[in-house]
Amino acid sequence: MLSLPLILVGAAALVLLYGIGLYNGFVRLATHVDEAWSDIDVQLKRRYDLIPNLVNTVKGYATHERELLEKVTEARTRAMQAGSVADHGQAENMLSGALKSLFAVAENYPDLKANTNFLELQRELSDTENKIQASRRFYNGTVMELNTKVDMFPSNIVAKMFNFMKREFFEIEEGEKEPVKVEF
Repeated sequence: MLSLPLILVGAAALVLLYGIGLYNGFVRLATHVDEAWSDIDVQLKRRYDLIPNLVNTVKGYATHERELLEKVTEARTRAMQAGSVADHGQAENMLSGALKSLFAVAENYPDLKANTNFLELQRELSDTENKIQASRRFYNGTVMELNTKVDMFPSNIVAKMFNFMKREFFEIEEGEKEPVKVEF
């Protein structure tokens, strides 16, 4: 027959193993969130690298659109310097708006619309926008999974013990939910 101390030791071992499992789950989820943010960061960097080429191409055709070109450059700089996820979201919304304005103005320049370099930049930017959107969905899904686990019982006890915190979603404004249209 089992003695009470042996039962208590067995129960304590099960609780300990369960706690270790919860802790490892948090580590896994936090790593996935970091990886997902890294995917977004790579695509944003690609986007930032395309913008100077785009601005220079447009500059050659639309010399009197200087204010708009400066606005795009300034929005790119702000987006690159954003710190938190919320700051990135706000800066990316501003950059998307500036790019939409740039492409709207480009419609007034038929020679620009026919430029091979401009067309290639449009294609690459459109592809990048799609990749950013996919990365954003993956990141937000991973954050949702982590945040849910931080809030649920009994995993919330382990989360508080080891300081696992909820993460911010990478949100965009309602009007910005579609990728920048770069088709002519």
